[in-house]
Amino acid sequence: MSQRKIIIIGAAGRDFHNFNTYYRDNPDCQVVAFTAAQIPDIAGRKYPAELAGSLYPEGIPIYEQAELPRLIKDLDADECVFAYSDMPYKEVMHISAIVNAAGADFTLMGYKNTMLKSTKPVIAVGAVRTGCGKSQTTRRIAEVLMAHSLKVIAIRHPMPYGDLVAQKVQRFAAIDDLKKYSCTIEEMEEYEPHIARGNVIYAGVDYEAILRAAENDPDGCDVILWDGGNNDFPFYKPDLMVTVVDPHRPGHELSYYPGEVTLRIADVVVINKIDSADFDNIQTVRRNIERVNPDATVIDAASTITVDDPDVIRGKRVLVIEDGPTLTHGEMGIGAGIVAAKRFGASEIVDPKPYAVGKIAETFRIYPHVKGLLPAMGYGEEQMKDLAATIERTDCDSVIIGTPIDLARVIKIDKPNTRVNYSLQEIGHPDMEDVLTDFIKKIKN
Repeated sequence: MSQRKIIIIGAAGRDFHNFNTYYRDNPDCQVVAFTAAQIPDIAGRKYPAELAGSLYPEGIPIYEQAELPRLIKDLDADECVFAYSDMPYKEVMHISAIVNAAGADFTLMGYKNTMLKSTKPVIAVGAVRTGCGKSQTTRRIAEVLMAHSLKVIAIRHPMPYGDLVAQKVQRFAAIDDLKKYSCTIEEMEEYEPHIARGNVIYAGVDYEAILRAAENDPDGCDVILWDGGNNDFPFYKPDLMVTVVDPHRPGHELSYYPGEVTLRIADVVVINKIDSADFDNIQTVRRNIERVNPDATVIDAASTITVDDPDVIRGKRVLVIEDGPTLTHGEMGIGAGIVAAKRFGASEIVDPKPYAVGKIAETFRIYPHVKGLLPAMGYGEEQMKDLAATIERTDCDSVIIGTPIDLARVIKIDKPNTRVNYSLQEIGHPDMEDVLTDFIKKIKN
């Protein structure tokens, strides 16, 4: 029987993981290409031979997803595996039609062949969309576990934007480690809050190697905490699965891939942002949870915000900077920075689009729904320079930083600025302490 030729359609994350766990040492299949989307400048590179294994001594080329019809024909591909996340069902099936029209099969892989088993207890946190509040939920879970004297090691869904070989296994235990691994703004936004709270966090490319390193961390490990990305389901088999939903985007929990998967497999569902969402939208989300996962425990929660210096906002014409992916493929129109601007009395929220330069101007063209605020795009040095230049050019009195990191630490901001901090606050019961009680007892017994 001849080998099946496979193209993996991805975005430098789930695609590499599916390859590593199922295809890398599989003699019945030959992965002839990856295609890339969502992540700038990933196409034109290779998945390196050092990571691809003995069956791929030359590595595997990465192409633009737009080339998919040509690649299927030129490489005589039998099957295309869709392997990235936060996609509306309509777009997933549009890609399926492109693949089928070119003659290949279209595949969505489940967790049976891609989830790895840990020797440690695993709590996984996912979400139905980017920007639901998954990271603050992860931090809240870590706080509860640490309050019970448990050593928590966090592992973040991949964001491999640089040297893939050097990023095979990354361990972050101090802020200086962010510089050591040449992290982008997007990576720092996810890693820094864990480090600041005293957690070691791992990330990288090869998630089995990462898992084994985390299980044997030199500082000890009682619990693995999977900090998911986009709306993907976990790479590790969870003992407890927590999924966050967003009533600002009602219905998305049943219309995006693979977000509905994370909802259906959840043991606990957190309805976040109840403090700022419309009541009818909250009820829509509640009904959808009941419809597809009636056995899940539901936690109501608010996304509470604090501001370092409200005087920088009050009465000022402000530029608001928000988390980049939340605004772009997460399709959110507001974030914590906008909430803070309104709550603390900004006189005007200045639109940065007329002042945008370079890669930031390109981001506005690619994502025309982003309006009235600035996405903190920083996938590389050029984007970070253009971000700083856009901030400098914008005609405003001050800047609100609504990103999870101190942006002023990594780029120059030549205007008065203040940070917005946000955290998960459970409302009533059950709360996170309630749902973790049995889990903690099992670990300690």
